[in-house]
Amino acid sequence: MRPSLGALARTLGLTARTDGASVDLAQDGPSDGLDDLGVGLGPSAVRVNARSLELPGGVCSSFAVTGYPREVGAGWLEPLLTYPGRLDVSLHVEPIPPLVAAQRLRRQLARLESASRADAQRGRLADFAAEAAADDAAELAASLARGHGRLFRAGLYLTVHAPSQGVLEGEVQRVRALAASLLLDAQPTTFRALQGWTSTLPLAADSIGARRVFDTAALAASFPFTSPDLQPVLGETPVLYGLNAYSAGVLLWDRFAQDNYNSVTLARSGAGKSYFTKLEVLRLLYQDVHVSVIDPEDEYRRLCDDVAGTHISLGAPGVCFNPFDLPQGQGEDSLIRRALFLQTLIGAMLSEPLTPEARAVLDRAVLGAYRARGINSDPRTWARHAPLLTDLTDQLDAIAQSHAPEAGTAADLSVRLAPFVTGSYRGLFAGPTTTRPTGHLIVFSLRELPDEVRAVGMLLALDAIWRTVTNPDDRRRRLVVVDEAWTLMREDEGARFLYRLAKSARKHWAGLAVVTQDAGDLLSTDLGRAVIANSATQILLRQAPQAIDQIADAFDLTDGEKTFLMAADRGQGLLCGSTPGAGVDRAAFSAIASSHEHQLVTTDPAELATRLRHLEATDRENDPQ
Repeated sequence: MRPSLGALARTLGLTARTDGASVDLAQDGPSDGLDDLGVGLGPSAVRVNARSLELPGGVCSSFAVTGYPREVGAGWLEPLLTYPGRLDVSLHVEPIPPLVAAQRLRRQLARLESASRADAQRGRLADFAAEAAADDAAELAASLARGHGRLFRAGLYLTVHAPSQGVLEGEVQRVRALAASLLLDAQPTTFRALQGWTSTLPLAADSIGARRVFDTAALAASFPFTSPDLQPVLGETPVLYGLNAYSAGVLLWDRFAQDNYNSVTLARSGAGKSYFTKLEVLRLLYQDVHVSVIDPEDEYRRLCDDVAGTHISLGAPGVCFNPFDLPQGQGEDSLIRRALFLQTLIGAMLSEPLTPEARAVLDRAVLGAYRARGINSDPRTWARHAPLLTDLTDQLDAIAQSHAPEAGTAADLSVRLAPFVTGSYRGLFAGPTTTRPTGHLIVFSLRELPDEVRAVGMLLALDAIWRTVTNPDDRRRRLVVVDEAWTLMREDEGARFLYRLAKSARKHWAGLAVVTQDAGDLLSTDLGRAVIANSATQILLRQAPQAIDQIADAFDLTDGEKTFLMAADRGQGLLCGSTPGAGVDRAAFSAIASSHEHQLVTTDPAELATRLRHLEATDRENDPQ
């Protein structure tokens, strides 16, 4: 049942009066709460003509699409969405119950078959349009019977806006010509101009009712949020990356629908790489993806606090993180894996690879430290208190005093580990773990760590994250973000660990997001290039002229893409995506954020200082004492 003119007027908070061949809807003034609501929903006055509406500041004309092409491709509505003028496009979708759809298809097939047989009996020429319609109906019926798709009633409506009636006529002709080029028959909503306009408003109300039956594939191809340069495979976790830089389309990308879930983001300092990464993290949290972040500069604290995440500030007073902690319920070889990781961690502490003799001594000392706490290969003993780094040096000192052939190596290791046990760097390893890394968002902040142990802290945090990712009792989509990854790539052990993470993350339903401003650290090493090669999602933001040639060679950029990256504004970039079955696609985009998202992710010092002064002034006004 369509609403009457009076009902529509009441909905918009307007009163109706007729005047000649047109209808004026003028506001009489609010008299109650409903009218007040209408003032916010509708304009102050509307003149309804036969084919147009006169609104304050302009005029508009609406069209209903009544004819469609037989076949469409993905993003076929993109030309309408990127029209250079002001054009409102509204797509109304209503599912048809499967039982009703099957009955209607059966009747339609019967009519088409009956008509075809009657023509054949009378000797008439075949009706090829009817045969094509019969084939389509048969395919739809088969798909519906197998449960491969559904049927929907869809209505497509257009509203063209212009500042004056004369300009509107030209805009209408251009829009109808564009629709005709897409094989769309756009008919004006004559004598129903008001209903056509309201059908394109964001009210989810179809006042025209000009519907056409679509199947699932055709409706999916009509999805309006597409990019003309990129046709991504969208799964269950699509994320809005931003607006297409050269059209009005939006760019949606689902890293979990690609060949692998890894990404690499390269940009110069100040180009907005951390801003963009935090936006993606926040939007993935909406999709129930668990995110872990390595945060070198404590940029994720406001975001973490707003979503009630877990924030661990490594290096802060009283914050300890014990690398000897054993994971529970992760296999009988957990103790061996922990001993092997400790060798990697010690190598990072010493800033050089361990010799085979040093590895043998260290393995003996690590297992000895566990035995001293009553922990062995029996998983029932793993719940006991884990040893600390000081227990490891005690074992090394015991080996050094035993006059064994490896005593010299043990003594050297103990001396070189002294700063982490009794020296300036002991704070992080001084006691048991103070905060367990659990939750939907885990942020490891490294700002409080000295530069000398920054890579060690990052490696320690990555290991804690990896133990969470590989937990077989808690399988879910996860993302591991390593911001400023050049800090880890400078260390051989850290680079190897990052490489293993990039290679193995997909097997555990997790993705690795590498973010760095120093592209040379990734592109100049075999391990760094391997990390890029194992990233199906590659994001390039503004680049420095000194690094653009190296990046262009690595990513096979064109001259136009190189120019775009060197001149890009903050937040603008190039997405290079390896779409399954379609090769490598690229799209230039500009990241966008709502005001609330911007407040959580921005790190602009001037903006933060202004906000702080505003908060202080507000506090003084509220508390004059």
